[in-house]
Amino acid sequence: MAAFSIPQASLQPNYSPDWLSSEHLTGTSIMAVEFDGGVVIGADSRTTTGAYIANRVTDKLTKITDNIYCCRSGSAADTQAIANIVKYYLDIQQIELNEQAGVKMAASVFREFCYDYRDTLVAGIIVAGWDKHEGGQVYSIPLSGMCVRQPFAIGGSGSTYIYGYCDSQFKYGMTKEECMSFVKHSLALAMSRDGSSGGLIRLASIEESGVERVVIAGDEIPRFFED
Repeated sequence: MAAFSIPQASLQPNYSPDWLSSEHLTGTSIMAVEFDGGVVIGADSRTTTGAYIANRVTDKLTKITDNIYCCRSGSAADTQAIANIVKYYLDIQQIELNEQAGVKMAASVFREFCYDYRDTLVAGIIVAGWDKHEGGQVYSIPLSGMCVRQPFAIGGSGSTYIYGYCDSQFKYGMTKEECMSFVKHSLALAMSRDGSSGGLIRLASIEESGVERVVIAGDEIPRFFED
């Protein structure tokens, strides 16, 4: 019987872990919900490079204007760059028109960049906010660059685990407090199943009166069957 041999190439040591060559990904769990008078947005806080957790407390709720935020998923560099460009564009528009940009306008600008550069960027965005014309609004802009308004939107790798839960729990006419609870529990479920989601939960409500932010960490994050 011929002796078993191992190819010499396989004997060469490989000391290059995947995170040395992987890009930073906020691949992730993000969510936004409309209610009468505003919106509630939320996200986890984990950023990964391959299997390595690069940041446990990333803020994925990015301010665009005083009344508009975006939730970012995909490449951290890509989504940060797009958010900065859109913020600059809307700041210029506000100076020229002397009024705050609308949520739909912000979503349209995001959609244009995500669509035009869909082959080079990895960016899934949820745009949410309040304006005097249409109140609270949520727009989902997935990787392809499509833009659609929804009563609630979820995104990121963790969203695949909670579609059924969100469909069963969402109802029209929820109060602000009910939306906060809905987003908190949905994100907690996504974080418990998705290896790329984790850390703490950041929530924010956006209304005419302003933005209220909440951080849920440690023992405050809901647990389910683990209890």
